[in-house]
Amino acid sequence: MQIDYPFHPDARGRTAETGEEEHVQDLIEQVLFTAPGERVNRPEFGSGLMQLVFVPGGDEVATATQFLVQGALQQWLGDLIQVEAVEVESGDATLRATVRYTLRRNQQSRTATFSRGV
Repeated sequence: MQIDYPFHPDARGRTAETGEEEHVQDLIEQVLFTAPGERVNRPEFGSGLMQLVFVPGGDEVATATQFLVQGALQQWLGDLIQVEAVEVESGDATLRATVRYTLRRNQQSRTATFSRGV
């Protein structure tokens, strides 16, 4: 079992835990929505995805964003997952990222969608 993200107590008042597959999704979410420089002891951690929301759109920006995010996921979680595809959409004041990946431990394919208001 792993600590659940975001950190919160469970029904017993203890630190909430989660299973391994959910923990990997939590880690992906942290990489996606953490800006480089945000973490004190690991300033290069993150993808910078949220910063790209305000860049004027276009095919080139969308492609660059997907490569940036995929590279960050491979850098920080490459020992846990193999990233197959990343799709990023922005609209209605919401940023949505869909990540298709394979868990290295058991070779199971997964798709997870994450969203944040901007």
